[in-house]
Amino acid sequence: MLPRGYARDDILHMPVSALPRQGRPPQSVSTSELSKDVGLSAPVIDLHCHVLPGIDDGPKTIEESLAVARAAAAAGTRTIVATSHVSWEYPNRADTIARLVAELNGRLSAAGDALEIRSGAEIAMTRLPDTPPDELSRLTLGGGRWLLVEPPFTVVATGLDVLIADLRVRGYQVVLAHPERCPAFHRDRLMLEALVRSGVLTSVTAGSFDGRFGSAVRRFSLELVRDGLVHNVASDAHDDSRRPPTIAAELERAGLGSLTAWLTQEVPGAILGGREIPPRPEIQFPALPGPRRARWLPGRR
Repeated sequence: MLPRGYARDDILHMPVSALPRQGRPPQSVSTSELSKDVGLSAPVIDLHCHVLPGIDDGPKTIEESLAVARAAAAAGTRTIVATSHVSWEYPNRADTIARLVAELNGRLSAAGDALEIRSGAEIAMTRLPDTPPDELSRLTLGGGRWLLVEPPFTVVATGLDVLIADLRVRGYQVVLAHPERCPAFHRDRLMLEALVRSGVLTSVTAGSFDGRFGSAVRRFSLELVRDGLVHNVASDAHDDSRRPPTIAAELERAGLGSLTAWLTQEVPGAILGGREIPPRPEIQFPALPGPRRARWLPGRR
């Protein structure tokens, strides 16, 4: 944990602009219905999925985990990073995650399912300061140097930039989970932009493009993609139907099909493989949905 009250630039002894940049600042539906919406020609990597049983708010049993994994495979996914919560509510440890990943891979392999589960974690910002170094090193995405960090669901995220700067000093890189659902970024988008300029990548939840989390989140998600602030789209699945493990279909319906390969294969592949993040291809961006209409008028109740 960095000293309270220090700015990120003070700690790093260099301006943010001097830091290396990673690439360009760059309703319940059945999974069978979703997978029919888009032709899948290349394997998808799901960088953020709650697929392990019984340790967070995802599947409760190994059978439910298998259902999530098979729904993902049916939708074109071939690699899932199991990003169980590591938070105060779910104080999971790396050895538990690794054990369950091995068990799930064993069950899938025995059944002949062509799907690989890799270890990871979704680490709450509030757990970063007290996570021991040896433990933190085992919570990375696929065993590399990237950590999936969850910002708070609050209107302020005080200290997030300092915590991320500390991780980078220690040799880690950071992917921010679902920034489109973080009220602090809705309130202060400049904070998110500064983090991306410093080399942080972002991972948006596919269901956000379908309005699964409301119209404001849907519009914000599209704005972030338009402005080069999204580098990955993942399922953040918790089950096989209500929050399903689908990605490509939602991107296609949002008019972002031409970015699918970059968002779901090239960038996550580079993260897992320890390679440089490839630049985002140029696309013709679809029109944004209109602003949400107010339900009340000034002076009326």
